[in-house]
Amino acid sequence: MSIVLVVIVLAVIVIGYFISTQRSLVNLDELCKNALSQIEVQLNSRWDAVLALAKMAAQYSKHESETLIQVIQQRRGENVNTPAAVNEQQGALQQVMGRLIAIGEAYPDLKANDLFKETQSGIKEYEENVRMSRMIYNDTATKMNRMVRQWPSSIVASMLHFDLKDYLKVDEEQKKSYPNLDEAFKK
Repeated sequence: MSIVLVVIVLAVIVIGYFISTQRSLVNLDELCKNALSQIEVQLNSRWDAVLALAKMAAQYSKHESETLIQVIQQRRGENVNTPAAVNEQQGALQQVMGRLIAIGEAYPDLKANDLFKETQSGIKEYEENVRMSRMIYNDTATKMNRMVRQWPSSIVASMLHFDLKDYLKVDEEQKKSYPNLDEAFKK
């Protein structure tokens, strides 16, 4: 009788651990998806602000601004549901901002415009929001990856097909090739 009781207790413990671990993995997976969704929202807000900036610049440099506006409108609606897509959007935004800064440099009246300055300031706020959202995603991915890799939760994770999450990284070449936006806005 005592052996049966020990087996039942062990079975209850194993089943309880399995259920608890599955719930934790699902929770972390959903938090990762939510963090990516938050980044997508922030990136779309930045695209909207950049579009407003490009429309202001259109008064000064019609051809260049029309091209930028087309790029912005194409990029604005794209889904950003993977770290690679986030990095791609980030790179595209930095390229467009670099071109807008160049237009601002070429037209001092535009650069001195109060609305242009306010919009640039708004873009910097969205940039900070994206940075914070990226940090939240990477923190959540770290927690998820620990559960997926550490024993004994790794057994449950592999049985339920939970995989490691990719981290959001900044490409070193990308950092070198784009202007420092803070310095460009101070001029």
